[in-house]
Amino acid sequence: MRLLLAEDELELANALTMILKHNNYSVDAVYNGADALDWALAGNYDGILMDIMMPNGLEVLTKLREKGISTPILMLTAKGEIEDRIEGLDHGADDYLTKPFAMGELLARIRAITRRKTEFAPNLLTVGNLQLNRTNYELSSEKGSLRLGNKEYQMMEMMMSSPNRLISTEQFKAEVLKIVLR
Repeated sequence: MRLLLAEDELELANALTMILKHNNYSVDAVYNGADALDWALAGNYDGILMDIMMPNGLEVLTKLREKGISTPILMLTAKGEIEDRIEGLDHGADDYLTKPFAMGELLARIRAITRRKTEFAPNLLTVGNLQLNRTNYELSSEKGSLRLGNKEYQMMEMMMSSPNRLISTEQFKAEVLKIVLR
């Protein structure tokens, strides 16, 4: 499962990324609202974890929903008042978890929101004569097939999931750089 983590506290983002990867999630971490919006629009995620206190957190949430992004979003925040939770949920969040939280609860909420995903994501992506199998990371064409590594798979999935969407050079460079730095 592929998650986008948008958290402006670098230490927390790194810790969450490590824990999520240990629990077999593929995680892309971004550290500000602008990147969160760009990555969410360009990527194909099963879930988004977003800090509401991050600069532009609610604005990003609103823009994603306005642009038709239906990916489940779990808001992570230190703002625990009822009014804050209502505001986050009314802006389009699927769930809301206040900090500090137990890691077990976070993992359970991720499982819950991703179960509710209404979009159908086929296991086989096809673009032209290329097919990408999401189950076994195999890329194939009439000339043969090749099993991709995790990073290569993520890059190919990014391109094949949005074949008619222009991915900016900056977004692609950022994705490649992130993959290389992992």
